[in-house]
Amino acid sequence: MKLKIYIFRHGQTFYNKNKIFTGWKDSKLTEKGYENANTIAKKLKGKKIDLAFCSHLSRSKETLKAVLKYHPECKKTIVDDRMIERNYGDLQGQSHAAFKKKYGEELFNKYHRAYDFPPPNGESTKIVEKRVDAFIKDLLKLMKKEKVNVAISAHGNSMRPFRKYFEHLTIDEMTKIENPWDDYFEYEIDV
Repeated sequence: MKLKIYIFRHGQTFYNKNKIFTGWKDSKLTEKGYENANTIAKKLKGKKIDLAFCSHLSRSKETLKAVLKYHPECKKTIVDDRMIERNYGDLQGQSHAAFKKKYGEELFNKYHRAYDFPPPNGESTKIVEKRVDAFIKDLLKLMKKEKVNVAISAHGNSMRPFRKYFEHLTIDEMTKIENPWDDYFEYEIDV
C-alpha cells in the first residue's frame, strides 16, 4: 500500500512581501497570499487527504483552510509546532534592508541561510531540522498505523529539512532551497 504526504508552504504574508524577518510573529496573509492558498487548493483538489497538520500561526492555518474546503474526507486537523517557522529571535520584525544597512550583507546571509549559525535568541537551521526530523519520525509511524494520506501546511524554513529528508538533499542543497507559495510537494510512503 502506498500513502501520500502533500506538503506546501503557506501563502505570501505581509512580512514576506515587505522582506521582514517573520519567524514566530503572526504575520497575516496578503491578498496574493490568499490567491497562493487557493492555487494550492485547486492543485490538490483531486487528491485524497485524510489528516492535516498546521502550526498555530494564522498563515499556516488559513492556507490549510483553503486546501481543506475541497476535502470533506479530511476528518481531523492537528496543530503541531515542530514544523513551525524558524525562530529568528532578535531579528523578528526587522526588515532585511535595515539589517543589511546596519550590519552588512555578509552577516545577513549568515543569519538568513547558514546551517549552524542562529541569530541572537533564535534558531539555526540545524535546530529546525532536529525538531522537523522528530515530527517526520512520528508522522511516518502515525501514517503506517492509521493508513492515512496527509496534508501539511508548513513554513519555508520547516519545509527545507522536510525536503532534505525525502529528497535526500545535502545540507548545502537544503539551505539554498526557495519554497514556492503556490505549489506543493508530494511524497509516497510504502506501508
